[in-house]
Amino acid sequence: MTAQLTITRQDLRRLAITRQHLSKKETPAMLDAIRDLGCVQLDPIRAVERTHLLVLWSRLGNFDEAELETLRWEDKALFEYWAHAASMVLTEEYPLFAWGMRQRREDKRRAARYQKWFDEHPGIIDLKDHIMDRLRQEGPLFSRDIETEDHMRYESRWSSGRFVGVILDYLWTNGEILTVERVGNQRKWGLAEQFWPDETPQEEWTAKQACRFAAQKAIRALGAATEKQIKIHYTRGMYPGLTAVLKQLVKEEILIPVTVAELPNEAYYLHAHDLPLLQQIQAGDWQPRTTLLSPFDNLICDRDRTEALWDFYFRIEIYVPAAKREYGYYVLPILYGDQLIGRIDPKMDRKTKTLHIHNVYAEPNAPAYKKTVREIGQSVTSLAKFLGAKQIEWGNVPDGWVALKQVS
Repeated sequence: MTAQLTITRQDLRRLAITRQHLSKKETPAMLDAIRDLGCVQLDPIRAVERTHLLVLWSRLGNFDEAELETLRWEDKALFEYWAHAASMVLTEEYPLFAWGMRQRREDKRRAARYQKWFDEHPGIIDLKDHIMDRLRQEGPLFSRDIETEDHMRYESRWSSGRFVGVILDYLWTNGEILTVERVGNQRKWGLAEQFWPDETPQEEWTAKQACRFAAQKAIRALGAATEKQIKIHYTRGMYPGLTAVLKQLVKEEILIPVTVAELPNEAYYLHAHDLPLLQQIQAGDWQPRTTLLSPFDNLICDRDRTEALWDFYFRIEIYVPAAKREYGYYVLPILYGDQLIGRIDPKMDRKTKTLHIHNVYAEPNAPAYKKTVREIGQSVTSLAKFLGAKQIEWGNVPDGWVALKQVS
């Protein structure tokens, strides 16, 4: 059996950053980047840019969005489904997500919740059949094309209050329908069976197969991870029998037990394939880079892990009343090498093509070297170019970073 390794938090930070293509190594192909991340979260908010585009920009720079559209809708190498949130995931990993779809269809508690909903709102079952019939007969449709004046609404704080939306989500999570196109943020729905390309793997996985695959995928994306961190990453909450699976993977020497020196009470796991990369990093082969991260970025989506490894407390304040926000509506953390040294509070005005940086915040003891400020400024300039901004307007900037205001 492989001996236990002890590494530092810095080792783990650098490994995670490298595995997620945020270090200064050769820029990967887009599909390779997504493959290593496992999933890229989708979110409708566009205060700066939609999160899946920001996540890819952080890694690929000013990429051509048409390439992503081709991967999604022409090659069908990606599809939209639930990972650690609603995400773009890989068609080549369909057996894993098909297992998740099957679990949701067979989940008795979930079925009972929906049945209660159906019982409370007569006619909803008919609406489900109506949607499926129309998709079979007419092909893909936007939800607005499905809804009629006869379709009731309900009071909801978190959604549009449309029954059509509830049923579409039910059918989507069941794996019966998929998003087959997007126009802006509007989804066009089609029958799942008509979406999959010929090369889509169709084998039916067991729970153990699904857990073995997903656990390894999550660990590699995180560099090294605890059981708790695995559970909330990638296929969040869908790791049946994880404890036993991890034990078996260690026995097979696929996983290596790891202790992080500064966190001795936590049991981490490293994938054996990443041991050579870890050793390279420990030997000094580390290429730092400065960039900005989406608030939903894969590197920081586990807030507790982010705090444990980076001493960086980060929460999204979108739903916090403006007067009570500490940092801002849609804040982007600043990744500087292997450190999170601050955050910016931006807003893109597409009418005036202006990127407004309302506030910049530096963490305690954040470096104020000319190189630091220059690299932050270069990252903001790169973001502005990606967004199509013609100018940058600066608000409040820390004293040590005041030279940022010269960036335009």
